[in-house]
Amino acid sequence: MTGAVTTREGFLARMQAGLRRSTEKLGQSLALLVGGGRPGEAELEAVEEALIAADLGPAVAARIAQRIGDMRLAGPVDLARIRAVLAAEIEAILKPLARPLLITAFPRPHVILVVGVNGTGKTTTIAKLAHLFQEEDYTVMLAAGDTFRAAAVEQLRVWGERLDVPVVSGRTGCDAAGLAHDAVTECWKSGRDVLLVDTAGRLQNKTQLMDELAKVRRVLGRHHPGAPHDVVLVLDATTGQNALAQIEVFREVAGVTGLVMTKLDGTARGGVLVAAAERFGLPVHAIGVGEQLGDLRPFDPAAFARALAGAEG
Repeated sequence: MTGAVTTREGFLARMQAGLRRSTEKLGQSLALLVGGGRPGEAELEAVEEALIAADLGPAVAARIAQRIGDMRLAGPVDLARIRAVLAAEIEAILKPLARPLLITAFPRPHVILVVGVNGTGKTTTIAKLAHLFQEEDYTVMLAAGDTFRAAAVEQLRVWGERLDVPVVSGRTGCDAAGLAHDAVTECWKSGRDVLLVDTAGRLQNKTQLMDELAKVRRVLGRHHPGAPHDVVLVLDATTGQNALAQIEVFREVAGVTGLVMTKLDGTARGGVLVAAAERFGLPVHAIGVGEQLGDLRPFDPAAFARALAGAEG
């Protein structure tokens, strides 16, 4: 139990450190509201602009700025209270969407299709998800379905060896749907609980990607009723508003059911997770703040909101 607590505290510390750049940008404008009487339009506009710059999105930024303005009508407030209001507003948006990935499929395996553009950390995220499931005593298998990138296949094999998890792969350029079929068969025969399927992330040809993912989904569904049980989109926080465009595409082509946000460490654009939640209402399963296996954990909306706002608690 002590080890679990230490791990959680360590992750929270890394998340706070990772969001520091986002927090500092917000803090500079929030500080403008401290002291004095009722804020002027210029002050509130500066706060709204800072919230937008942190990628929270215009609608969220306007609502939070209005809330802070209303609060000041009752008299002067300090920076800690303003940060607390910001954290509360962010948490209210995110809390309904914080849902861990649950292994519910029966019969096994529970099949999770992992999608996202190349460069988001998708393959590494698959390994981290496998590690999370292992911590919960589930047995896991990986499928190297990004068959057009030999580097992605090799990277997944390396992770498989490190985790002691089997990886189903084929030759470069082989049919991804056929590989998914083989992976389900192998996973079922071996009695494993979870199958994580990597996929291609090429957006240059949207039609080709759509056709390939649709075929993979059809094959999985025919071979195992209900599969894929989850379609998880991996997003890179450093891309800011581009992450929203990626959600649009992959929701259309892959039927995304939930999100994982990576690379929150070292970015000033951590607020994009709030904008994504507000706009799309998709569940947020986990967030990542580093390259190590333990740097991806189930999403805690209260902790994330406090870290982003720089609030105490």
